[in-house]
Amino acid sequence: MSELKGRVLAGKILVKPQAAEEKTVSGIIIPDSAKEKPLQGQVVLAGEAKADEPMEVKVGDVVLYGKYSGTELSIDGVDYLLISQTDVLYIL
Repeated sequence: MSELKGRVLAGKILVKPQAAEEKTVSGIIIPDSAKEKPLQGQVVLAGEAKADEPMEVKVGDVVLYGKYSGTELSIDGVDYLLISQTDVLYIL
């Protein structure tokens, strides 16, 4: 992956969503129409801390986020999600 140009604003992070599971634990293949949107991804860019809120998420972290969080973006043909740090539910 080429280096991303630009930056995100304070309190925001740019996440590359991880692919949804192709099949269940028992081996059943999930069709595209039944797949859920991925709810976890890896942080590729992180903004500065806000004055009243320290930045707890850093580049490289794998995070879980809410189902309807953020804004979907496509940069150089790659899909990303721009979310607020407050939308992160859990850091793996």
